[in-house]
Amino acid sequence: MGEEVRKNKQVVLNDYVSGFPKESDMKFIEGTIELKVPEGSDQILLKNLYLSCDPYMRILMSKPTTSTFGSYVPGSVSLAFQMQPLTGYGVAKVLESGHSDYEKGDLVWGFSKWEEYSLVSSNQILFKIKHADVPLSYYTGILGMPGMTAYAGFYEIGTPKKGDRVFVSAASGAVGQLVGQFAKLAGCYVVGSAGSKEKVDLLKNKLGFDEAFNYKEETDLDAALKRYFPEGIDIYFENVGGKTLDAVLPNMRLHGRIPVCGMVSQYNLGQPEGVTNLAQLIFKRVRMHGFNVGDHYHLYPKFLELVLPLIKEGKIVYVEDIAEGLENAPAALVGLYSGRNVGKQVVVVARE
Repeated sequence: MGEEVRKNKQVVLNDYVSGFPKESDMKFIEGTIELKVPEGSDQILLKNLYLSCDPYMRILMSKPTTSTFGSYVPGSVSLAFQMQPLTGYGVAKVLESGHSDYEKGDLVWGFSKWEEYSLVSSNQILFKIKHADVPLSYYTGILGMPGMTAYAGFYEIGTPKKGDRVFVSAASGAVGQLVGQFAKLAGCYVVGSAGSKEKVDLLKNKLGFDEAFNYKEETDLDAALKRYFPEGIDIYFENVGGKTLDAVLPNMRLHGRIPVCGMVSQYNLGQPEGVTNLAQLIFKRVRMHGFNVGDHYHLYPKFLELVLPLIKEGKIVYVEDIAEGLENAPAALVGLYSGRNVGKQVVVVARE
């Protein structure tokens, strides 16, 4: 397609972040990119369409640690011409390909960069999109990483049985809203917690949860859980950690399961909160299992077989919070950590 040089808007990190991230921790800049795959390379040139805002991205804004997560490279510790945009999951269109599995016009989802155009290694593309009869933005959420996370965490690790009592924290988020619906499809009783009346209403009136409550209004979370789960909890889908986890542990039933998906309440703290009730894991023989969705992508075809018909038949719904334009991406990402978004937070870079 020639060697056209194009302006390329990007979002980069100013410096490593401590505490709660702010919009000013990121910078919206304009770089350039040559719209050409280097000769002999197996790289893929992408036009980014939809970007996913995800809680784990906060971890990548911190100084490198022994964590299995890498870190972003902020502009203040790199030369200006080496500034790298943030990276994350996204949906894109192939403009030019050096790999035989992809060709111009293909739609794909996987890892990309927070910019208009990206040149990526072929192994950063996770899947080619073969079903474009649903909104493409869904591949940042219900049909992408969050959907696979909910599926693997609930079915593979939670091992639900009909009649199980299920509690989901951060229940209106990208993953939680799906876990609750999967639980109902499995014949479970499900309760979700969220941080506003609007989100509680969404859980009960649109997403089909049996009950939901605003954790910010509960002065005694243990009492709230006993109110909604008088016989205890079989499956707790863990998204927040901290005080919520500590309150849940004494309310677990014998042989309960806790898939540990995330701990968003802890990501902005200099010193994480302690958990005092871990002995309950022993007393009640509870299985608490941390997992990474990357270990489960081999199940993606099986996952699509389940979820696509449910979407098309209206048996499962998905709520998105759309931010238009790459320039609004920093605000959208920061909003995750105060619960400003309702549903899956998506940034639209381009629609085609």
